[in-house]
Amino acid sequence: MPFAETSLRDDYAAAVERVAGRTLDALRGGGGAAALVDPDTAVPRPLLAAVRLLGADLLSPQLLTGAEPDGPAAALLAEARRALPAPAPPSREAALVIGWQDWAAGQVLARTPYGEAVPPPAPLPGPDELGWQAWSVRMAQLSVLALPGLDGPVHDTARARVLALARGTVRSMMRRDLTTAARLARWLGWAAAEGRPLPLDVDPVLDRIRLAGDGSARTGLELAVARLLLDRSRPSTAEGNQAP
Repeated sequence: MPFAETSLRDDYAAAVERVAGRTLDALRGGGGAAALVDPDTAVPRPLLAAVRLLGADLLSPQLLTGAEPDGPAAALLAEARRALPAPAPPSREAALVIGWQDWAAGQVLARTPYGEAVPPPAPLPGPDELGWQAWSVRMAQLSVLALPGLDGPVHDTARARVLALARGTVRSMMRRDLTTAARLARWLGWAAAEGRPLPLDVDPVLDRIRLAGDGSARTGLELAVARLLLDRSRPSTAEGNQAP
């Protein structure tokens, strides 16, 4: 049934775009992903799958502003995690990535009545073991961890290896892999918000991806989070106007 399979994939891809778009709207002050759900009907499976895929990013609008996590969005994420267990990973490396993505969602839900904290998975190999190229690809897969309020061994390595993140970003731009570049730029924004000096000017990178990227809501969400993290690292206008 190739046509049925194609239609199903299209439905799931469209759901991811819808949820990412609503989350992006919430970052800009509009309604969040929970607004997609009719409280009187069952949540469609593609929508649950999309929420499961976005994970902790569903609550990024609150995490980036220091607000309490949105209750309906948290409930939706918890429902998605119950209804759709993590997929069977094809390799140990994929299992680690999925484990850390789930850890991030669990940590965020632990701040709400809908979940509790979970222990971190096994440590990830760092750039010394993998090489900076492979490690930066792995970190791009874990961009959902680049949020305020999340901290663990992955973040410790990111703090210590900002140069490798920057090299990975530049390499991705040169290879025209703008999705990976957006996710690594998000990690650089996180590092800047943590007070780490950056060896790369991230603003032109974000502008280039916005102009030449795939234009998807999901990439737009990565860029918006990166931009907001960078803004957290900068003094306010009032501070900037004070005399030294």
